[in-house]
Amino acid sequence: MFDSLLIDEHRKVLAALHQLEETRRKILYVTNEEGQLRGTLTDGDVRRWILSGGDLEGQVGDVCNHIPYSAREGYRIADIENAMSTHKITSVPVLDDDGCIVDVLFWEDLFHKEGSIKKQAPLALPVVVMAGGKGSRLAPFTSVLPKPLIPVGEKTAIEMIIDSFVQCGVDDFYLSVNYKSKLIQAYFEELEPAYRINYIHEEKPLGTGGGLHALIGRFDGDLIVTNCDVIIKADYHALMAHHSLENNDITMVVSLRHYDIPYGICDIVDNGQLCEMREKPHYNFLVNTGLYVLKSSVLNLIPENQFYHLTDLIQDVKERGGRVGVYPISDKAWLDTGEWQQYCETMAQLRA
Repeated sequence: MFDSLLIDEHRKVLAALHQLEETRRKILYVTNEEGQLRGTLTDGDVRRWILSGGDLEGQVGDVCNHIPYSAREGYRIADIENAMSTHKITSVPVLDDDGCIVDVLFWEDLFHKEGSIKKQAPLALPVVVMAGGKGSRLAPFTSVLPKPLIPVGEKTAIEMIIDSFVQCGVDDFYLSVNYKSKLIQAYFEELEPAYRINYIHEEKPLGTGGGLHALIGRFDGDLIVTNCDVIIKADYHALMAHHSLENNDITMVVSLRHYDIPYGICDIVDNGQLCEMREKPHYNFLVNTGLYVLKSSVLNLIPENQFYHLTDLIQDVKERGGRVGVYPISDKAWLDTGEWQQYCETMAQLRA
């Protein structure tokens, strides 16, 4: 059935985002109380809403696409196939005479051609994994193993990260290494992966960005840089399209984080008098995940052999008038293994 794809127009955007994460279709059909189709909602619609300053407490009806393609009962299969191919859509709602959804047609069910509509070219760009840190927050594991080799399910953390890019056609990887680098190299020599691994050797710790100086002049175009303790479940083709469309020098992938304060929050004025009290407020934040898209030209700003974070690079780019944008993803699309609590939460998520 298609009930999991339906959402009332009055539901909150945050609830819709969570529902989108639960369905592999990546689309919701927005309806009114009578079940009539009012629009469609994708993660792209939510992302544009957030970037325009929209509130996650807003209503789905204000965010959705109000002119979706739909079919009527008695449709012709040939018309559906033509419409899906033309509009690059993988599902079509079927409406009765009252405009209510009575069925949803899916491309692979009708034509047994799964994936043929939205087939995308491989991403032809390098991915750099910053893997030189000690991972002291994961001690005592990291007293024995480097952080990239910490097990996450049946694989290591760095394999999980690399595999997410391999699925998009990336085959050119650079690992910036320092702490226990020989163990990392030995692991990949034994693994013998089909993709290329290149190493950037840091003679001393250089932060989350200092090692990138060694790559100046190596690339034209864009590259992706990621920390070695974050696993991002995102559409990297959409990320790169956004980066290009916005003409960003740097695009930072950010995750939505929702926090509930279980107490009344008191605001006071200078004399200690209560100004306002907010009972159990809710807050939404955009949090840096540690994954970035960079224009290769910004690498020229990174000093040689100096401790330098990617956040320093962002500041330097902004001070020179460059464009630094963000690309929001949901909280469930970001798995963090950098601290024990986060590691345990990630493992629980993977087992669920």
